[in-house]
Amino acid sequence: MHENLEGAETLSLAKAADYLIEECRMVLPGVQALFGFQLVAVFNQRFDDALTHGEKLVHLGAIALVGVAIALIMTPAAYHRLTAPDRVTGHFVRISTRLMMLGMPFLMLGLVLDTYLVGRLIDGHVVAGVVAAALMAVFSMLWFGLPLLARARRSGEAPR
Repeated sequence: MHENLEGAETLSLAKAADYLIEECRMVLPGVQALFGFQLVAVFNQRFDDALTHGEKLVHLGAIALVGVAIALIMTPAAYHRLTAPDRVTGHFVRISTRLMMLGMPFLMLGLVLDTYLVGRLIDGHVVAGVVAAALMAVFSMLWFGLPLLARARRSGEAPR
């Protein structure tokens, strides 16, 4: 490991892969629980009575989005096991990072759509739309805006 000017360490490939897989493991249980709740919701009588056909299709779309997120987030572990279980490459770390990050927008959209539907059942379209839009803004800022801002600041800093 090497320490750079900011006091951060440059990780070995093995350590970077360990962190990446651990990050996937941290995200996955919550995503899988959400997926289970989404599947169970369709068996609830209120789901059938209170949602329009179009809203039921929105829910199906949200389930599909979360399913895609699960597939993308789980792929690094499967990829590693099937391609090179005895070693770690820079290619593995790069592709796995991209897969995990590609899964996050799918997860975000699935959560936002289902939040809209729950809000619609509780208080109508306007409140549901506002809450869903606010949630989308929060996810976008925290998952993408904040890290991209930090990366831009880091790359724009002059060496000390």
